[in-house]
Amino acid sequence: MELGKVTVSINKAINAQEVAVKEKHARTCILGTHHEKGAQTFWSVVNRLPLSGNAVLCWKFCHVFHKLLRDGHSNVLKDSMRYKNELSDMSRMWGHLSEGYGQLCSIYLKLLRTKMEFHTKNPRFPGNLQMSDRQLDEAGENDVNNFFQLTVEMFDYLECELNLFQTVFSSLDMSRSVSVTAAGQCRLAPLIQVILDCSHLYDYTVKLLFKLHSCLPADTLQGHRDRFLEQFRKLKDLFYRSSNLQYFKQLIQIPQLPENPPNFLRASALSEHISPVVVIPAEASSPDSEPITDLVEMDAASQSLFDNKFDDIFGSSFSCDPFNFNSQNGMSKDDKDRLIEQLYREITALKEELENFKAESARGAVQLRGRASELEAELAEQQHLKQQAQDESEFLRTELEELKKQREDTEKAQRSLTEVERRAQANEQRYSKLKEKYSELVQNHADLLRKNAEVTKQITVARQAQGDVEQEKKELEDSFQRVSEQAQRKSLEQAEVLETLKRELAASRQELQVLQGTLESSTQARAEQNTRIANLEQERDRLSQAAEQHSDKMAALQAELQQLQDTLSHEQKSSRTELEMLQTQLRDKENTEQVLQQRLAEEQLSLLQSTLHEAKRMVQDSLARMEDPAHVSCTGSADCLLSQTLAASECAERLQDAYSKYLSDGAAVGSLLPCLALFAHLVSNTLLQGSATSHVAPVEPADRLLELCKQCGSEAVNYLSALQDPGKVACADCSLVTACLGQISAIGEELRPRGLDVKQEELGDLVDKEMAATAAAIETASARIEEMLSKARAGDTGVKLEVNERILGSCTGLMQAIHILVLASKDLQREIVESGRGAASPKEFYAKNSRWTEGLISASKAVGWGATVMVDAADLVVQGKGTFEELMVCSREIAASTAQLVAASKVKADKDSTNLCKLQQASRGVNQATASVVASTKAGKSQVEEKDSMDFSSMTLTQIKRQEMDSQVRVLELENQLQKERQKLGELRKKHYELAGVAEGWEEDAAD
Repeated sequence: MELGKVTVSINKAINAQEVAVKEKHARTCILGTHHEKGAQTFWSVVNRLPLSGNAVLCWKFCHVFHKLLRDGHSNVLKDSMRYKNELSDMSRMWGHLSEGYGQLCSIYLKLLRTKMEFHTKNPRFPGNLQMSDRQLDEAGENDVNNFFQLTVEMFDYLECELNLFQTVFSSLDMSRSVSVTAAGQCRLAPLIQVILDCSHLYDYTVKLLFKLHSCLPADTLQGHRDRFLEQFRKLKDLFYRSSNLQYFKQLIQIPQLPENPPNFLRASALSEHISPVVVIPAEASSPDSEPITDLVEMDAASQSLFDNKFDDIFGSSFSCDPFNFNSQNGMSKDDKDRLIEQLYREITALKEELENFKAESARGAVQLRGRASELEAELAEQQHLKQQAQDESEFLRTELEELKKQREDTEKAQRSLTEVERRAQANEQRYSKLKEKYSELVQNHADLLRKNAEVTKQITVARQAQGDVEQEKKELEDSFQRVSEQAQRKSLEQAEVLETLKRELAASRQELQVLQGTLESSTQARAEQNTRIANLEQERDRLSQAAEQHSDKMAALQAELQQLQDTLSHEQKSSRTELEMLQTQLRDKENTEQVLQQRLAEEQLSLLQSTLHEAKRMVQDSLARMEDPAHVSCTGSADCLLSQTLAASECAERLQDAYSKYLSDGAAVGSLLPCLALFAHLVSNTLLQGSATSHVAPVEPADRLLELCKQCGSEAVNYLSALQDPGKVACADCSLVTACLGQISAIGEELRPRGLDVKQEELGDLVDKEMAATAAAIETASARIEEMLSKARAGDTGVKLEVNERILGSCTGLMQAIHILVLASKDLQREIVESGRGAASPKEFYAKNSRWTEGLISASKAVGWGATVMVDAADLVVQGKGTFEELMVCSREIAASTAQLVAASKVKADKDSTNLCKLQQASRGVNQATASVVASTKAGKSQVEEKDSMDFSSMTLTQIKRQEMDSQVRVLELENQLQKERQKLGELRKKHYELAGVAEGWEEDAAD
């Protein structure tokens, strides 16, 4: 296809007229991308258009670019990525206009950028988003995290599509038939591409959500469901509104979404989902589209075929001078030639169009047949999977029903037993309360009876006193009467003794007055007694009424008590019946449990035998690997051998204890199986580590070590065999294996390096010196960084100053964090020495724990050295002479050194120590500061690289080709340098290993 024709079609498709893009121009642009396998021509033309100055022009550019991304060549996306930032800037610029095409252009450009980013992140998705279910599964790589992230990206993609949809509809006046006007069609035409994208995105989102709900809890996907529901409602409304527009009825058949959204909580709802299919009729192209006549060139065969058919129709006389109408209309020869040529061209164009149509039909038929075959295979596979799922679902349903029945029976029995117990307890409580109430009433009644007896007794006493007073009164009256009678007789008879009688009378009168006073007082006392008796009688009546009331209450309570006792006896009988039923069920369950326990014991015994067999096989495999020639090249250190031997010895002791427990209790197999597996693993590792250590040890210790490893393996196999044999299990003994491990540990101690050439008494001073030197190195490094930061602020500007400030600031933060860590380490070290030395001095403690002391010294040296090297690397980076990678490596190295210092300090520390917590917090601060240095370095590197990126827009083809060759040469040179550096690194490691062996005294041991 001619380049000029593609350029013309692009200019015709993207113009400032407010009409829809013609289909023939858009199709020419799409074919042009397939012809040149890219979009260079398209962007070269578009870059010359004033997209930022005309909103209609920008809108039509977005429409054409959207078509190219969907139907153009796959390289269109790659060629367009370099213009992504320009599209973002243009989107922000048009976003400032709230009327007309400005807001539409802003949202459309944002959609195009989102589409480019989605297809860049997910290259498996084609531009038109057409994929099968199998391809969709492959896009997620069968990883639920990938499916989760893909669903989020599709939600964002669909959100941009719906925003454009709603913005276009809101910008139109729906009260008028805007879809038949040129301006309305200009705005509605891009929505065809949006509808095509939305139908696929909706379908894929539904399938992915069903897949996620089958793998993740429903609560985790609540946000996904809410977001899908919102987009479902918007898309359904927009599809419905679009299907009623006359413009879309002529060009596209829009599907309708279901009334209700899919229920993702029900897995079977996936089978009810119907994928929406957008149909574009064959006559959907624009009425002004023209056939493309230059796709297939006419050859000689087609020309000869045309001539033969022409002769057959008009005769051979016309072959020399066809259309000879001179005799009829008097036309000249030139006119006839022009007419013939015009007819030739039209026929040629029609033939080319016919051939194109046939080729397209054949390709479409082949594609449809392939698609049909693929769908048939997929349908067969889905049917097979459906049948399997149904069978499995039926089996699970049956099993679930049985489990539910068992659970319901158990719960019913448990509820019945609980209810019986609750009723019995309530009745007991009720009976206790009634009993207490009855006792209280009985006590009250007894008290009232006692009070009544006392009152009656008091009344009797008062009545007796009143009777005595009346009798005394009668006696006095009788005496008075007698005295009076005697006085009268004597007055008559004895006048002579009148004076005597008068005196006696006066005396009698006096006595009578006294008696009358006594009588009056007695009368008063009797009145008081009568009042008291009346009060006592009233109190007696009241008490009698209260006693009667209490008697009535007591009778009622006794009746209620009798009723409760009857109810309780009835409930006890029913409870006894239910209890017997529950006991029967319990016995059945106990029998079932005994059967299950027996099966469990058999399975545990089988599992134990399998574990013993596998453990024995692991040890035998390790013994065989010791004899393997390929294992000769493996080497190991004595420290690693000692750690492995110690772990194996401890595991052997735990295994012996666990097996003793298993012999006493057969159900304790749960603690035995892990010990067996760990024992076999550790013994195997010990054998292999001992063999590897013997390869670098002197001859005599190496032979003894190798022989002991073999003996240890044989003893371990014998011990495991004895455990596996029921007849020998009682006499199985692990002491031989433990003894062999002890001998291996002794040889490992002989092979350990001699350590530092420092006297034991000087270790304490050396630790203090190294810690002080480390602190001084860190302070020096911090001062140098501050000095470099001041110089950078004075001499640098722009991006370089920003990068240097960020890097040096993060380095300063790292130095401060390391300084805090060193101080915390000193405090923890001082606490360890104070708590562990006892009566000894700190130097004696350091000498006693020389290994730990040497680790502290080594870690302190590494921290100080790392700080110095990192400052040097930062200085070179600020000066422009160093590399960012070197600074990142130095920061990671110093973080590793501080981690070594923390580990050395934690070895002997108490886990509940406050200083240990401060040290761990300081260690986390160092890790965060290291991450900040690495992040700032990477950011500075990317910022510098962005600044130094090349601009290829003004370069010619020859210049680009020249630089491409230079880049290839540079790549080959760097690959050669990389290969040489790798060889150099290997030699350095080899030499380092040899020097480490000399420093640890391996060669001297071999010479001895």
